[in-house]
Amino acid sequence: MLRASEARDRPYFVELLASAAVHTYLGGPQPRDQLERDLPEVPEQWPGSFVVELDGTMIGQILLRRPAAEGKVDLGYLFLPRVWGFGYAAEACAAALGWLDGVLPGEPVVLVTQSANLPSMRLAARLGFVEVERFRAWDAEQWRGRRR
Repeated sequence: MLRASEARDRPYFVELLASAAVHTYLGGPQPRDQLERDLPEVPEQWPGSFVVELDGTMIGQILLRRPAAEGKVDLGYLFLPRVWGFGYAAEACAAALGWLDGVLPGEPVVLVTQSANLPSMRLAARLGFVEVERFRAWDAEQWRGRRR
């Protein structure tokens, strides 16, 4: 289920943002003590930010961001390692993209990931993203795809 974040999700956001495994390709985790101190009571409350819930518990987050003056939406996602490999990311991203299609029909959507992140590359292909470019940033090759 996709839903807005709530105060009960805060410990899961801390876990997600402090996870070294989750942030292997994202520049590294944030310090847990800093997150505990600085994260708002209800994290990530804005349109296009969805908590992914399974059996009443947050397991991940989907982000649809529209940077100013760029004319496109960026898709991002983070999932707790214990749920990797079960297809939840594909299902949740597809649902969020379906929501976006209803709100902003025909809006271009892009996804950026490190080309070394093979699971993310497979997910991008499964969601219908095709390569637009590869570029170097943050000391690694990045892959940018656009949804067909």
